[in-house]
Amino acid sequence: MPSPDPELIQRGLFAYLDSTVPADLYAVVESGEATRERDGVILGPGAVICTDTYFGRLYASYWQRWTRVEVVTVTLETDGSLEVTVVASDALGRERTVAVRTVDAPGPMSIDVPLDSFVDGGAVWLRLAARGGTRVSRVRWTAPAPVRPRRLAVAICTFDRADHCAATLATLAADVELTDRLAAVYVTDQGTDLVSSRPGFAAARSALGDRLVGIRQPNLGGAGGFSRGMYEATAGVRSIDVDDLGDAVAGGPVDIVVMDDDIRLEPESVLRMAALSAHAVRPVLVGAQMLSMSDPARLHLSAERVAIGEMRAGRPSPGALVGADVRSTRQDRHVDAGWNGWWTCLVPGEVVLAVGLPLPIFLQWDDIEYAVRARAAGFPTVTLPGAAVWHADFHLKDRDSWSRYFATRNGLIIAALHGPFDGAHYCRLLLHDLAQTIAGMQYGLAATKLLAIEDFLAGPAVLRDGGRDRLGAVARLRAGYPDTVVRPAADVVAAMNPHTEIEPAGPEPAPDRLDLVLAKRMVTQLLGRVDPRPVTVPAHDAQWWHVARFAGAAVTDAGQAGMRLRRRDRA
Repeated sequence: MPSPDPELIQRGLFAYLDSTVPADLYAVVESGEATRERDGVILGPGAVICTDTYFGRLYASYWQRWTRVEVVTVTLETDGSLEVTVVASDALGRERTVAVRTVDAPGPMSIDVPLDSFVDGGAVWLRLAARGGTRVSRVRWTAPAPVRPRRLAVAICTFDRADHCAATLATLAADVELTDRLAAVYVTDQGTDLVSSRPGFAAARSALGDRLVGIRQPNLGGAGGFSRGMYEATAGVRSIDVDDLGDAVAGGPVDIVVMDDDIRLEPESVLRMAALSAHAVRPVLVGAQMLSMSDPARLHLSAERVAIGEMRAGRPSPGALVGADVRSTRQDRHVDAGWNGWWTCLVPGEVVLAVGLPLPIFLQWDDIEYAVRARAAGFPTVTLPGAAVWHADFHLKDRDSWSRYFATRNGLIIAALHGPFDGAHYCRLLLHDLAQTIAGMQYGLAATKLLAIEDFLAGPAVLRDGGRDRLGAVARLRAGYPDTVVRPAADVVAAMNPHTEIEPAGPEPAPDRLDLVLAKRMVTQLLGRVDPRPVTVPAHDAQWWHVARFAGAAVTDAGQAGMRLRRRDRA
């Protein structure tokens, strides 16, 4: 019996779909002249281009650790004379040459690359040197076909971001090599400005046909929207032994890629995530990394571990890159992940069968809780380098928002479910946080967090509405606090009398003195012994220990849309 055709696991691309993304994330011209295309490059005589880049590498360590693939094959097509060098790195970034081939006639060529020395880290890439002018195209990395083919579905949740979502759909649908693999794309629209009204949706429908499924439902947050996509993608699930999950879904095993509506999509990332999942020894969640929308070469972080006991969404995993410019920094070390954000993450259908759907907690912590629950059932998370999407920067999202209700309440829920849950510990943690919030004159934010704590103590019944009622209650609560309102900066500055210059923060107190500083600030606020001047404070200087020095402050919102007025209120 002839062996099955090899499966595409990664494409060698030379540029993004447009100029919004630096081309050096895909390949770097080391010498000579090169004209880039998405799927190829035209090299001038003597030109050299290298794919030792974020999207250009094959991250061999992840393939050796999570699959039984022993050899990958890289192929390319050229119409001239070309020297191809395969280079590899180890966990410490030390380079070695794997193979060198010379192509003297037009046509395809291929090189086999063993995956036998990358357990702790390392990647593989190409250096292409043109002897004369030549065009290189269709660089493809393949592996032996998986024993059991998997279907691939995409689930997008959206709420009144019709233009963004339609653009994401159009990008996805335009990639023919990817769409040929898609069984379905579910768009759960929970808003009133419908994605289906946009031309991008129609373009996606033209490419995908009946595989594009639009779903309308009330606003149940990200948790509700992604749950609906997972539910639809696994329709037809039958009850079987959890140790024999291969045929868990009618039509064969399925992978569901959940993704936000407002990302800038690199469709190649979906292909790479699906390929790793298809070859994995056991079903695993495969997450895409997050790059900055405003600074496209900036990596949020390589991978995160859970930090439930700290009431934090996560901490960087040991060895992870944090805030790195990936044009100049490489991730060679293999980094483990405890969870992956649902800006884009692949969830095998077997996981849905084994652990169920996400909790109905609206948003915040839903992705963390699901990963913790999946890991407990034997399904870990892999955050795959070289698979990434661009997402709005977290530093541009002000923490004084209605979402802090869900972050606080849901953090407590996950701690109670996946503890140990030490009530005294969480009381201390929350009291400390509330004291800092009140010292910074963020009274609406403090009330938001207090409501979250009260609702947690009230028990599971608070989740029955899916989040809709609580969203309205939080909005009404916050409307009673002037410090929650973002005002036009020009209006705020014009109203200040006398006008004052921006008041920057001094050095941050040493960690062992923070509690002492907090006590001092609380006493001075209580007694009114604060600086009476009206001041303006930039967002990056708006730490509680600085703002608490004043009777009032106009603080820039983190999103830079305007300013918030904080005024001391002794009551």
